[in-house]
Amino acid sequence: MTTSLSFTLNGESVSTTAPLSVRLVDVLRDEFHLMGTKEGCGEGECGACMVLMNGRPTLSCLVLLGAAKEKEIVTIEGLRNAPGFAILAQAFNDAGAVQCGFCTPGMIMTTYALLRDHPEPDETTIRTAMAGNLCRCTGYSMIVEAVSLAAQRRGEAW
Repeated sequence: MTTSLSFTLNGESVSTTAPLSVRLVDVLRDEFHLMGTKEGCGEGECGACMVLMNGRPTLSCLVLLGAAKEKEIVTIEGLRNAPGFAILAQAFNDAGAVQCGFCTPGMIMTTYALLRDHPEPDETTIRTAMAGNLCRCTGYSMIVEAVSLAAQRRGEAW
């Protein structure tokens, strides 16, 4: 017997018959071909697989598909259409916070949620929020600067 599970993905209702015990990151990449969600460590340590689940930053490598039932999932591809995405992307570019780019989607997802909840974060708040996202290329000073720039530029974008 095949079971179908439905959830909202980047604003559209979707369903899948994948086993409920597979990881959300695998379904996003393998079934829905959303390659912006990266798998880094596969253990919830690096943040490369960050998505928003019901608006909260969530490590999709630690979430089984069954937990996504009737939830709203937003990936970096879905965020591209959100107000403020261009501000985030430009801030990361201007601050030199992107090098190889592997961690960038997860960083952007976390930044979006941070600035939505804390429009004017101080450095400590930024560093605390970004602690679950690892970058092996840029160093964190440029990422913190990018988040600060995005906060300054965001206005009422989100």
